[in-house]
Amino acid sequence: MNLPLEFLFYCIVIAAMIFYAILDGFDLGVGALHLFVKKDEERRLFLNAIGPVWDGNEVWLVIVGGGLFAGFPNVYATLFSSFYDMTIFFLFALIFRAVSIEFRSKHGSPFWRTSWDVAFSIASVVIAFGVGLVLGNLVQGINLDENQNFIGNPLDFLNPYSIFVGITTVALFTMHGAIYLTMKLEGPLHTKVRSWINPSIVIFLACYLITTHATLRYQPHMLHVMQKHPWFFCVPLAGLLSILNVPRLIHKKKDGWAFIFSSISIALLLCLFAIGTFPTLIRSSLNPETNSLTIFNSASSQLTLTVLLIIVLIGVPLILGYGTYIYRVFRGKVKLDHHSY
Repeated sequence: MNLPLEFLFYCIVIAAMIFYAILDGFDLGVGALHLFVKKDEERRLFLNAIGPVWDGNEVWLVIVGGGLFAGFPNVYATLFSSFYDMTIFFLFALIFRAVSIEFRSKHGSPFWRTSWDVAFSIASVVIAFGVGLVLGNLVQGINLDENQNFIGNPLDFLNPYSIFVGITTVALFTMHGAIYLTMKLEGPLHTKVRSWINPSIVIFLACYLITTHATLRYQPHMLHVMQKHPWFFCVPLAGLLSILNVPRLIHKKKDGWAFIFSSISIALLLCLFAIGTFPTLIRSSLNPETNSLTIFNSASSQLTLTVLLIIVLIGVPLILGYGTYIYRVFRGKVKLDHHSY
């Protein structure tokens, strides 16, 4: 069966979103937990746990943006113009997080280091919350008119449903970051972080269940595809089982497997988002049937998509190969030395 090019490129964008959420998700989770340790040495170990990989993890966010720009230009234009104010805050948070990591240890002053620690943690939470806020609004829909132009107010995005999706995303990434840190730390700090995992799972599960209830009650369109193809209900079930398997693995001190199942749960949650919204990329809350942007009415030409798929087939394996090499080189526990942050 020949799959439409629009669908194939849509799958690539979703895959890039999944890689970003899994890889930069634990970076953001480490940032959210950063202020929960007080000693300078402990905070340096947190930074060294993500130091070699955090900037490479953001490559997947660039791929998402570039994929929308080239493959679905109308979606790119509508998304970033509608969420303009939010995008600016998001970019500032990305910039401050990067600057905080690099500048934090450039001076020995406690005030200097604490200031950058606070900036790093706040920026991480803002980014995680922003990702969830955008996803929540894409599920609920935004005010697109018949010309597919946004006619709402930026404050419309701060609605209860989307805010809670943002909080759930922060909780998810915090759990993911705590699990990642257990793989990278040792000694008393390892024990301390390990004690955070179960509470973080409980908080996330509470948020997840409330968000799921709100979705089923107020966003019934998210079930339409699954109702037509009931086997898709295996996706949320598998996601829940993956999350519940994490504390069991942590109890058995299988930290690596716990991180793998945490990553699987993130991937399945984003697959659930893709299934529920398919084939819509930006849903109109005014008239979903005619005003929404889908993968079919917003895609580039067939020739453009063909060229893009060739570029992806060349570029993505290189990115995966480079990322695999970096993670292999810097695997194992982190220690402080004169090269550390």
